[in-house]
Amino acid sequence: SFTHLPVKVIPSHAFEGLRDAFIIEISQSDSLERIEASAFDSLPTLSEILILNTKNLLHIEDGAFRNLPRLKYLSICNTGIRQFPDLTQIFSLEAHFILELCDNLRMTTIPQNAFQGMNNESLTLKLYKNGFEGIHSHAFNGTKLNQLILKDNKNLRWIHNDALRGATGPDVLDISSTALESLPSYGLEAIQVLNATSSYSLKSLPPLDKFSSLLEAVLTYPSHCCAFRNLRTEKQNSLLSIFDNFSKECESTMRKPTNEILDDSYNTSLWSAEKNSYQFATDEETSPYSYSAIFDDSEMTNFDFEYDFCQPKILTCTPEPDAFNPCEDILGYSFLRVLIWFINILAIAGNFTVLLVLITSHYKLTVPRFLMCNLSFADFCMGLYLLLIASVDAQTSGQYYNHAIDWQTGSGCSTAGFFTVFASELSVYTLTVITVERWHTITYAMQLDRKLRLRHAVPIMLGGWIFSILIAALPLLGISSYMKVSICLPMDIETGLSQAYILLILVLNVVAFIVICACYIKIYIAVQNPELVAANKDTKIAKRMAILIFTDFTCMAPISFFAISAAFKVPLITVTNSKILLVLFYPVNSCANPFLYAIFTKAFQKLYRMNCFSTYTSNCKNGSSAAAPNKASQALLLLSVLEK
Repeated sequence: SFTHLPVKVIPSHAFEGLRDAFIIEISQSDSLERIEASAFDSLPTLSEILILNTKNLLHIEDGAFRNLPRLKYLSICNTGIRQFPDLTQIFSLEAHFILELCDNLRMTTIPQNAFQGMNNESLTLKLYKNGFEGIHSHAFNGTKLNQLILKDNKNLRWIHNDALRGATGPDVLDISSTALESLPSYGLEAIQVLNATSSYSLKSLPPLDKFSSLLEAVLTYPSHCCAFRNLRTEKQNSLLSIFDNFSKECESTMRKPTNEILDDSYNTSLWSAEKNSYQFATDEETSPYSYSAIFDDSEMTNFDFEYDFCQPKILTCTPEPDAFNPCEDILGYSFLRVLIWFINILAIAGNFTVLLVLITSHYKLTVPRFLMCNLSFADFCMGLYLLLIASVDAQTSGQYYNHAIDWQTGSGCSTAGFFTVFASELSVYTLTVITVERWHTITYAMQLDRKLRLRHAVPIMLGGWIFSILIAALPLLGISSYMKVSICLPMDIETGLSQAYILLILVLNVVAFIVICACYIKIYIAVQNPELVAANKDTKIAKRMAILIFTDFTCMAPISFFAISAAFKVPLITVTNSKILLVLFYPVNSCANPFLYAIFTKAFQKLYRMNCFSTYTSNCKNGSSAAAPNKASQALLLLSVLEK
């Protein structure tokens, strides 16, 4: 062991006098700057070399490690070297070799053929906590990799697609805590254990058929485990295709005492008996189930029927998907995938029509029309949210697990979430203002000085816009989150503040519904006077109010009920089933409002046909000049207000 060496250079053949040494360790040297070629040359008994904590070591010349037939462990850690050391002339004859490169923060790449001279039967590469940014093509060419440990290379962003070409293995791949955005599609077939924890940039995986031998995966995102849920290993698939008739034998095997199974595991008598009992065709053309066409003789010799077939290894993957992100597409159910397109097109078309007619009208902008413009815009935004969800679902159908992270953590989901919360709150707010305005107009119909005018409505709606934007922006600022679920609703209630946020929205919506119901009840009582309106008009008004209240109730009641229970962490419905509420109930108002409040009303139809609105305006002006309107004109005013 050489510690605190005062020299700057280790020259060629520096250890020539230590031909019988087993271990050479150079550590804790602040002076050492260079190791020359052939410094470790022709040392026949040397099995371990350790170069540790030499931060000023900048160069290890090519050929520094040469002709070391017994070397089985080489560690170069915590140095200042900038270039990958030359390891191609070691020529170790050991069956198992371990190379450890760690804490070399100035070493940025692994070049081509970096390990080509390491022809050991089993090679373990521990390349962790370095400054690697990328790995070049054919970097591991000529090696038989057992373990490839690349963890904690925080700047490692890319691995060339052919980096593993020319190599056998690895059986174990560890890329945890790296910045990798993708894995190479070539060379993954032999991997049995994949560790990719804290690899937050790895948002998609290669095609699943590349992981034909995978038995264990420890990943960062639960959605990726959905990809492996139904994936069998190549060996399992082969066995299951050949040995379907062996289920009875497996049952008898599983009923054996443990000690009897263990005794049988030391010989292949059971397999030999089965092999003789079932005559498989030897001609590949006559039978697709010829085991000789699939397995080598060596594989058949070592095959243990009980453990390889009756107790096959099952792929395990963690972390498992949670209740918020089950293994399914965004919408889950096929019928929702069809229905959401119909609903979002209806909402967008209906509200766009209302906006277009009202904005392009040449007539004076009244308070009801101003409020309808706001309501239509809010419901139009809800339609855009549904369109965005439906589009992403269509694009990712069947492979959402590979797009889940990009979608839920990206700007798309945040935009969709902002749209839906903004649209929902502005719509509820505007509906409440419209209802209160109708009640106020009818209650104070004879008091023109108390009439709600546009100069009053504008600041009221401005307050609604500010409130809705603020509520929709809070999840973007860390209060709850749109990233929790695939449908981008703020369902994160992990903190007390997030829980209070959800409850605030729900309580405000319930209060708004109560206000709407109370106002319509008062309006109905006001217009029920038999002196004002005829019986058929009374029935018509009652039906219209019932429809308005029913649509509000249908939209708000089920969502509020289940959402409040979930906010108190007592969920009564799964995320999968909540998607039914999202499509069937949540957008009810957005679809119904343009028809109930505009398109189906006589006032809108008259405006659309550009016929009778001017006549109605002139009649109103003539009526207002009279000293005291009679009962009939008051009844007409009430009806017209309700039909707007």
